[in-house]
Amino acid sequence: MKIIKHCILTAVFFTSCITLLLAQSPVKQVGKITAVTVSDQHIDITTQNAFIKIIVYSPSVIRVRMDKQPLAADFSYAVIAKPTTTKVSVTQNNQEITLLTDSLKVNIQKDPYQITFSTLAGEVINQDEPGLSTSWVNESVTTYKKMQDNEHFIGLGEKTGPLDRKGNAYTNWNSDVYGYSVGQDPLYSTIPFYIGVHHDVNYGIFMDNTYQSDFNFGASNNRFSSFGAHGGEMNYYFIYDKKIEDIISSYTMLTGRMKMPPLWSLGYQQNRYSYYPETEVYRIAQTLREKKIPADGITLDIHYMDKYKVFTWDKDRFPDPKGMTAKLKDMGFKVTLIVDPGIKEEKGYEVYDRGVKENIFIKYPDSTNYTGQVWPGWCNFPDFTNPKGRAWWGQELKKYAAEGISGIWNDMNEFSTWGQKAPDNILFNNDGNTATHLQMHNVYGLEMIRSSYEGYRAALNNKRPFVLTRSGYAGLQRYSAMWTGDNRAEDSHMLAGVRLLNSLGLSGVAFTGMDIGGFTGGASPSLYARWMQIGAFNPYFRNHTGINTKASEPWAYGEEVLEITRNYINLRYRLLPYLYSTFYEASQTGHPLMRSLAIDYTHDENVYNGLYENQYMFGSAFLVFPFDGSSAFGKIYFPAGKWYNLYNGEVQNGSAKKTIDLTNAQLPVYVKESSIIPMQSQIQNTTEKPVDTLYLHVYKGDVNNKFVYYEDDGESYAYENGAFYKRTISYNAATKTITFAKADGALKSKFSNIKLMLHGFNNTEIKLNGKQVKVNDDFQALMKPISRFDPQGFANPVEGEKIKSIELNNTADQFTIAY
Repeated sequence: MKIIKHCILTAVFFTSCITLLLAQSPVKQVGKITAVTVSDQHIDITTQNAFIKIIVYSPSVIRVRMDKQPLAADFSYAVIAKPTTTKVSVTQNNQEITLLTDSLKVNIQKDPYQITFSTLAGEVINQDEPGLSTSWVNESVTTYKKMQDNEHFIGLGEKTGPLDRKGNAYTNWNSDVYGYSVGQDPLYSTIPFYIGVHHDVNYGIFMDNTYQSDFNFGASNNRFSSFGAHGGEMNYYFIYDKKIEDIISSYTMLTGRMKMPPLWSLGYQQNRYSYYPETEVYRIAQTLREKKIPADGITLDIHYMDKYKVFTWDKDRFPDPKGMTAKLKDMGFKVTLIVDPGIKEEKGYEVYDRGVKENIFIKYPDSTNYTGQVWPGWCNFPDFTNPKGRAWWGQELKKYAAEGISGIWNDMNEFSTWGQKAPDNILFNNDGNTATHLQMHNVYGLEMIRSSYEGYRAALNNKRPFVLTRSGYAGLQRYSAMWTGDNRAEDSHMLAGVRLLNSLGLSGVAFTGMDIGGFTGGASPSLYARWMQIGAFNPYFRNHTGINTKASEPWAYGEEVLEITRNYINLRYRLLPYLYSTFYEASQTGHPLMRSLAIDYTHDENVYNGLYENQYMFGSAFLVFPFDGSSAFGKIYFPAGKWYNLYNGEVQNGSAKKTIDLTNAQLPVYVKESSIIPMQSQIQNTTEKPVDTLYLHVYKGDVNNKFVYYEDDGESYAYENGAFYKRTISYNAATKTITFAKADGALKSKFSNIKLMLHGFNNTEIKLNGKQVKVNDDFQALMKPISRFDPQGFANPVEGEKIKSIELNNTADQFTIAY
């Protein structure tokens, strides 16, 4: 009996010691659930060490909030959506809580807390790593997820590295990284949203926490993936959909979608750090026109300012800004200006004086303005998290609107200062809930572009502003386009830029670009030619190079390169109806223009192979194969289906790998079967009207397809009130018909005629509304022949693809073409 008592006492003592050790552990686990309250679409949970709220945002979106203390009032700069009314079933027993929607099942284990997301059929989509779940180390909080077999991780915004992020870890802390390496992390922006793929299921996780954050996809461990932040609560949204494009739609439902951009911003943009004086700007504009290089925009970098002071002009270099913009407007050019947040601390500088008077600058705890050094010298910085600061910035922007400026380029907004180490203790308004730099750093750029967008939209009397940014946070797509910063003129950077744009597209940002040709260093003629070709298939087509580098205009690399680049810029302008309609899709669904093959071919393992990870779709029709200059041959992969060579119409069957010849004169591009591609006649800028015929290219295929063709005035927000023209064009492979649905909207199309161009239909008989129609043979390939420099580069008009063409009137309400 004594022995038994001794054993019992020993066991009790041992258990007590373990409990005491766990209580004293520097890692604080969530622990056992002690209380549960269910209310509508909310579940409130108390555990031994945490307070948790589970919120159903929609049948496929579940939010998890968690903190060591009672949850604070809800606020987000990123999320603009509210929960939608959703049918939810919640049951529980002693072991678990079960939540059901019509899309997924959520199981919450009680002892200890652990959450699992499953399909209704019981397949595990995502689950906490058993034994780890969520925990705190000091103020840092991390959630650990079980890595599934062969799981792929994609997205996470502006991150270098491979498409599949498995085995890597990343940090989110917006940074000024001049001439960054192709593997550098972090870069300029923070989008803490990624997509997981495994066992024929897909999910997304968005952690909405603005502190410095870390994502680990199996780096230095073989047990878990994780995400966490250095402060604040654990706050993430779990998204489940059967298709990745629907996951992106759900994410952008939460964080918002882009507005329709001004049409001119989709044209070619000629930039340099820097074009000055104004006579140089005129020279660039005039040369573009003389050499018949279509273009719509010229951008001025910081040398337009008086000693780098924002909202000023150097009067020697630019004596008449308003007259200059008016003259450029007559030539078909819009002007974009760079703006930096640093306001020079200089009494008598009216912008600074007004900022001091309005008391809108970031402050130290003793209420003095924070001062950091940047281009103009010692500067104060507007607090864009303060409504007063945002309004002040908008008022200052009115000066540029009055001077005819069309675009605002937000730079240095990480925010950047010399030394790159702004103090932790500087304070931000945080919309009335004062916070430190540690919490606000990653949203500074987002709130600056918000201020620029809202202020300039008002300044332009509700004409669409073009806003560009280097930095941002989740939700930046609501306000701005984004480019990938100060890259290098190297092959590796060109391909890294492609992956960055694809990753941003996976992360809800559709309007993206990079410095074509490279910002630092000087591109070789062959690199420049290849990069400009890829640029024609980027959402934002921006040529830009830095100071003390070789000139990077298309004519700076010789006649051959000029001819090649002009040909692809020409194609870009002919494709504007396709491009604009695809931007409309992005504004409605969040789907990107540059689409990693992982979006449409998610469970094809070849997509994640490093040999093929740079390939992408441009819209739904074009398959683009970027390549570097290391070889005269390239290995490419064709996903399932049939693919038409853009240049000669040859058909390639899918699910196949192929080695092709490469030439600097031709970017390998293929068109997906059943594609519908609207095009227009050649123009030199978007103020020039194309001829009144819309050229509609349809490629025969074995799958059904539809394309939503869209027009509006290209400059106002009247489309939000019905002033648009929208028509769904459908291709049905089974019934062999092409159907033009009745047009929607109050606007009349600018095209009174349609020329239907049928690829791959050969000698098929064509009928319109059941009646045979006149069909013409046409040798007009989608891409015209290139030049004397490479006669084999594109299809010869005599030996090229023979297609069918039909002349149609665009006034009919609805019609069907049968074949």
